[in-house]
Amino acid sequence: MKTPELRELLSRHGLHLSRELGQNFLTDEDLAADLARRAGASAGDLVIEVGTGLGVLTRALAARADRVRSVEIDSGLVRALEAEELLPKNVELVHADAREIDWKAWTEGAGQPVRVIANLPYSVATPLLRTLLNYRHVLEDWSVMIQTEVADRLVAKPGEKAYASLTVLHSLCAEVDTISRVSPHRFFPQPKVDSSFIRVWPRANSPLVGGELESVERLTRAAFTQRRKRITNGLGRIAERTWADLEKADQKAALVERLQKVGIDPGLRPERVEPEAWLALARAFAEGDAGSGPEGDVATDV
Repeated sequence: MKTPELRELLSRHGLHLSRELGQNFLTDEDLAADLARRAGASAGDLVIEVGTGLGVLTRALAARADRVRSVEIDSGLVRALEAEELLPKNVELVHADAREIDWKAWTEGAGQPVRVIANLPYSVATPLLRTLLNYRHVLEDWSVMIQTEVADRLVAKPGEKAYASLTVLHSLCAEVDTISRVSPHRFFPQPKVDSSFIRVWPRANSPLVGGELESVERLTRAAFTQRRKRITNGLGRIAERTWADLEKADQKAALVERLQKVGIDPGLRPERVEPEAWLALARAFAEGDAGSGPEGDVATDV
């Protein structure tokens, strides 16, 4: 869809794009077709798309997959898509917030291979990437357009600036490949940052069992709130909750003992701890304090 056509369509329906919703529409139909192909959309698949926009990627997906279920939060766009009949018959358009849909029902009850392929709105990319990890056992893969800054975070190595909680979680249970870097001029309106189209799929030999991903997340979220300081600083709140009946000095001693038990130098910064060491630490908490492990989420950018 050419930019003048897009502008006219939006004007016709009195629509104004929202920066808050992270609305940057893919406009290049050839690129959309190539991305759908490289993401593996195939006959027999159910493809879940987040952020329909004006349907450029949606139509490319529908040309390759059996079914496309596309989620759009903007009610004005939903009305325009339906009024203009912009979507093929095998597309189910759902007006909803992707952060609130029943992902479990959509993935486990599909009865066919399920892939997520989407140009994710920047405003929800990080929380949705985390959500998709919870459904890695029932997804073939997920290929999404995100800010290059976030894509770099998923593949960062310990010690690198981009290394964060989200890096650790993906490293332990998924594989990540950058399919393509996409410049701003392929979108309307043009974002101020570059984008990357990445493919993620479940790691075949993941060391995680049970609810260990959540346990690791609690530790890393806490630690990375103070990523430039010693690991004991960020984990101090975890220690306070885990050993609430101890004096502060004894809480710190117990934390140091756990770190040393798994071979982590208490003087290290969180960004220098390997993913497997984070998992070992989560297990050390669980083994040493059955039923009381690392508790409580600490809100931060993962």
